[in-house]
Amino acid sequence: MRDIDAALGKCSQRNYNGASAEQESKVRKHIQGIDHVVIAARDLDTTQDTFARMGFTLTQRGHHTLGSENHCVIFGHDYFELLMVPQRLPGREYYYDFARIGDGLAAVALKTDNARGAYGELCAAALAPSEPVDFSRPVPLAEGSKTASFRITQLGLEQTPGGQVFLCQHFTREVVWRPEYQEHANTATGLAAVAIISADISATAAAYEHLFDVKAKTISEGLLINTGDTPIAIVDEAALAKKLPGVWISARHQPCMAALFVHVGDRNMAERTLRAGGLHPTRVPDGSVAIGATEAHGVAIIFG
Repeated sequence: MRDIDAALGKCSQRNYNGASAEQESKVRKHIQGIDHVVIAARDLDTTQDTFARMGFTLTQRGHHTLGSENHCVIFGHDYFELLMVPQRLPGREYYYDFARIGDGLAAVALKTDNARGAYGELCAAALAPSEPVDFSRPVPLAEGSKTASFRITQLGLEQTPGGQVFLCQHFTREVVWRPEYQEHANTATGLAAVAIISADISATAAAYEHLFDVKAKTISEGLLINTGDTPIAIVDEAALAKKLPGVWISARHQPCMAALFVHVGDRNMAERTLRAGGLHPTRVPDGSVAIGATEAHGVAIIFG
């Protein structure tokens, strides 16, 4: 998607603390871009195997104090999470219900240096976030087990069409961002963009304009939201399908988080790695390499 790619240069220009210059001037001082995205899975063993065969290095299985389980794919400044909720647990109902329909890209977690501060900003904007909640998970490491600790505050689903959006504050970044997990055989280096398909692009984009206190940028596929780093594209399904010919995108009810764009250092290596893993990548017109949602557990993944 050339229009999304063209917008990435501006969105990825960070200052010393990870925020873009534009982000510094915004009202949402404690919302600082995308921290990670969440792919919900019904069977974590199978999902883990698929993403390993894609050439991603996965963390060992984590067990949250909230009852969910995960594996993470860690990059330099962000990551994505494979998440399973084994039963309908308090505070995890959304992910359990989501996966009963089918695996897929379920949520976007936003960066924050202060979840309580972000909570106050969102309340002031009449966005009604949930009260901040603390949780953790043990992380087995070569030097012994450590604890990864977080604080989150969530937006209501009616306020973020397409999926769950929450703020995630890390108290132990050094436990999560480990160098041994940041090298990937497919040469992936970070999140590039998230695409939400919607039959009403303007209405869906308006919700994210309100959340981030920004004005969406027009692109050929729809509208682009600057989050502070990784952008969110609100797009028409037909326009996205035209950009990704032959790539199955999503069968979920719209609006939905349908595609994940990932930066890679070498597209050819990414394609070879995917094929070696028994997958069926497609070269799309801009030269990127794509895996359809049928193979990638409900989300189209584009390596570009």
